[in-house]
Amino acid sequence: MAKNAKSSVDKIVKKVNKEFEKTSAQIEALISDAMKHFDSLQQQVQDPVRKLLKEVDELRERELRRFNDEFERRLDEFHELQSNILERLGVASKEDIKKAEKESKKELKKKPAASKKPATKKAAPQKAAAAKLAAKKPATSKKEKKPTDKSDLTLVKGIGPATAKKMKEAGITSIDQIANPSEADQEKLSAFSSIKGFDQLTAEAKKIN
Repeated sequence: MAKNAKSSVDKIVKKVNKEFEKTSAQIEALISDAMKHFDSLQQQVQDPVRKLLKEVDELRERELRRFNDEFERRLDEFHELQSNILERLGVASKEDIKKAEKESKKELKKKPAASKKPATKKAAPQKAAAAKLAAKKPATSKKEKKPTDKSDLTLVKGIGPATAKKMKEAGITSIDQIANPSEADQEKLSAFSSIKGFDQLTAEAKKIN
């Protein structure tokens, strides 16, 4: 009887172990499939990103090349214009101008630190030309100072266009009336005592006078 019971228990244990192994294998298969799907998804995400980064790098390279080409073109145009002007003025010969252009291009292509070096003798014709051009320029005459428009009350600090309009309607039509107000003007101005900086209006008006 005991042997039969033990045999039955062994069968149950084997069956349970078998089912456990079967379940474990299924779980491992599911995990393996999930990892494969994850790798595939990751690859799908990484490929567009790599492609985008590559396109950005290519675009940057193209723009840098275009900028350099445009810079060289503009520099050549500038030197050509400079040469024509100096040649017409008879300031420098063609050979001196070409030498100055070559030296200028060399200096522009050097590193920023190299720009601190003293100018070479080859650049002397260009400097001399610039000095002569500056000497030929007529001296600019100083502009005559325009008289202050005393009727423009907005010149006084603290008076805006709206306040200026109201003051004129009240009879204050000149900055002098604010700078040196008579008794009548003081009475007119008192109507505007609520505006910001009213106490400083007279001082500000005297500054203009």
